[in-house]
Amino acid sequence: MTQDALRRWRRDLHRLPEAAWCEFRTSSLIARHLSELGFSVMLGDQLLASNLIMGREIDVPAQKARALRQGADPDWLARIEEITGVMGLWDSGRPGPTLGFRFDIDAVEVEEQQDPGHGPSQGEWQSCNPGWMHACAHDGHTAIGLVLAERIKSLAETLNGRVKLFFQPAEEGCRGGKALAAGGQLDDVDALLALHIGIHAESGELVVNPTDFLCSTKFDVELMGRAAHAGLEPNAGCNALAAACMATTAMLGIPRHRDGMTRINIGQLHAGSGRNVIPGHALLQGETRGATPALNDYMFSQVQQLVAGAAAMQGTTYLIRKQGEAIGIENSPALLEEIVPLANTLSFKTIHSRRFGASEDAGFLIERVQRNGGQAAYLILGANLAAPHHHPAFDFDESVLAPGVALLEAWLLGRLAR
Repeated sequence: MTQDALRRWRRDLHRLPEAAWCEFRTSSLIARHLSELGFSVMLGDQLLASNLIMGREIDVPAQKARALRQGADPDWLARIEEITGVMGLWDSGRPGPTLGFRFDIDAVEVEEQQDPGHGPSQGEWQSCNPGWMHACAHDGHTAIGLVLAERIKSLAETLNGRVKLFFQPAEEGCRGGKALAAGGQLDDVDALLALHIGIHAESGELVVNPTDFLCSTKFDVELMGRAAHAGLEPNAGCNALAAACMATTAMLGIPRHRDGMTRINIGQLHAGSGRNVIPGHALLQGETRGATPALNDYMFSQVQQLVAGAAAMQGTTYLIRKQGEAIGIENSPALLEEIVPLANTLSFKTIHSRRFGASEDAGFLIERVQRNGGQAAYLILGANLAAPHHHPAFDFDESVLAPGVALLEAWLLGRLAR
């Protein structure tokens, strides 16, 4: 029955994905399920530090209306004010440690492939929301969290202490983790686990100490110039597009650092209204990455200097907005000493170390727990993939979901069993 429940949850969420900060249906269903199991529920508006939320520009009434049409729980949807995300607290009422689990819930802004050979298309559970797709297995993560909640309910009389299940919004673009970490609900957590399905690992494998998490800053640059007729009075304009192009070329030429890996990408540039109008406004979107916080800070400081110079050369003003952030992750060694024997008992092929090579805002949660004296770790639950992460044909081997629940349950029992 566990596998049936996992598949049912995963496919329902896959069919109706919701991008970052739009997870109203998902949050309402999570909240209802946790409440029905006897968990105390805290919603995003009380859970996240609102001043640290990044990259959130949505029409809340429109997204709530869409979520309601697509089967959101109306009572729980009404309780969500503005911010998505859910925490479920199970309290035994008996002394013991507090354990935390983090599951990300948002989809990717990718159009899902409709080819009849694509697994979700064959099963008729492909995305119904244009431009949104669970192309990074967060639907699987959420399913694991919801079924783990059922297991906790069934074990309630045998456990001490407390469990907090964090269902985090807006991991994509690294937009929600920092706000969740600062919200205060991690400060009493003695040990925290997070996991990701599939990255650089096959079905049956468990990477217990992934390395090379990249620090990152996601940013928007808005350039404000002055529009003018390009033929009648070109001297009257200040070309925001020219400033944006100069800044882009300069940023892509930032010298890479001797001390480690650095990256920059400018992914979008929007400007102009017509071929004979000097553009008065431009918006570019990009990101920096670095192997360490210092290296990423080096890249982003270069961005700031170059944008300022390009804007000055064209007589424009500018605004730089951070739209997401990630830091590195260092797993707690003592926690891994617990995980490895459990994984071996469950017949996982444990891999001590493998390069992650991307960014993950769970780093803020892990850092928060560790800074308060707790232990935390990020695991890779291997899965065979139909296509890479964030690809329109992404799909993963669903048979890995049940072993994922079993691993988390075994660790929980080892810590909380009476």
